[in-house]
Amino acid sequence: MLNSVFPKIHKEGYRFLAIAVIITFVCLLFSKVLGLITILLTIWVYYFFRDPDRVSIQDNNFLVSPADGLISNISEVSGPAELSLENKKFTKVSIFMNVFNCHVNRTPVSANVEEILYKPGKFLNASLDKSSEENERNYYRLKTNEGEDIIIVQIAGLIARRIVCEVNQTQSLNQGDRIGMIRFGSRVDIYFNNRKLLAKLGQNVVAGESLIAAK
Repeated sequence: MLNSVFPKIHKEGYRFLAIAVIITFVCLLFSKVLGLITILLTIWVYYFFRDPDRVSIQDNNFLVSPADGLISNISEVSGPAELSLENKKFTKVSIFMNVFNCHVNRTPVSANVEEILYKPGKFLNASLDKSSEENERNYYRLKTNEGEDIIIVQIAGLIARRIVCEVNQTQSLNQGDRIGMIRFGSRVDIYFNNRKLLAKLGQNVVAGESLIAAK
């Protein structure tokens, strides 16, 4: 019960929370109104970096959402050229995370990390489709035991300036494991093929739990 109200926070948030607390104490010395504003800001920082436990289905017949947020786009596309998959067709589901969503990202399926590729770039609004080609981003190519390619792309947004990767190439992951986070507003794309889409455009999804597709 207590963990649902005060969830643990991601280690990336320690520094930001400490800064917010110090600023709050200083502001309270000079103004109650200003102090109240900074208290609310501190609460927001705490909840932004929250890292709650999630329970995944643990069934590779299903893909779970890699991120919390709103499904902003569903399309049939070629695979990322950055991973030499441009000649392969995929379904791409884009999940937009606003500043109130939990920003910890998770693996949608149990798989091995075959490739990780970081690409520097711009910081356009992450809800724009062109951000997947122009923004700072990090690619994860996951390979299941059945040889299936699942691609995850973390895309930095208008405010986000830091993509955090917490896994290594060749690492074995279980469905729902944490793979990293993106600080502040951003987007995560998932690419897959030969699966039935379960999610819908405009749906709010929960990382590690909401079902995106099935075999």
